[in-house]
Amino acid sequence: MNIVFFGPPGSGKGTQAKLIAKEFNISHLSTGDILREKLNEGDNLSWQLKDIMSAGNLVSDEFLNKIIADKLISKRCINGFILDGYPRTKTQSDFFLSFIKSNQTYLNFVFDFKIDFKIVEERIVSRSKQEQRFDDNLGVIKVRLDKYMKETYPVSQFFSTNFDKNYFIIDANQEVSQIQKELIKIIKKGLN
Repeated sequence: MNIVFFGPPGSGKGTQAKLIAKEFNISHLSTGDILREKLNEGDNLSWQLKDIMSAGNLVSDEFLNKIIADKLISKRCINGFILDGYPRTKTQSDFFLSFIKSNQTYLNFVFDFKIDFKIVEERIVSRSKQEQRFDDNLGVIKVRLDKYMKETYPVSQFFSTNFDKNYFIIDANQEVSQIQKELIKIIKKGLN
């Protein structure tokens, strides 16, 4: 089973991806986590990434496409995957569609998380106190949300057009447990 979670930062994609991946024994691929792992490698690329991410900017499409493609064809994804935070741009979307077609990968579900940005700001501030992520502060989140609306939000049209029957809008303003129940219900119904 292969799933994409799409939505703004702080909408709960990562939280839900972890829960659903565990529930259905599939791999969770978070672009944020993958990039944070790269940051810890301590090479020139990691320093460049830190500068890009701490300013709230997105990494290049070419770089991210390669990382994601490598992960998707790895043994880690043999039982399926949840992609969290990818694709984010038109270029990434085009690459992703071409990649899944050429690798005969079926996308079972696309979940588009919709949320009020005030709630996002509250969640991010709360999360920054708990997880101490350098990219979780109010200044950076405002930049990230602005970039999301300009660069990433249009990708939702790509998903709704290309994966129409497998595309679901999720009200991410709800509590974590409510969202999880809704996702599980949709997935189980779709698998039958």
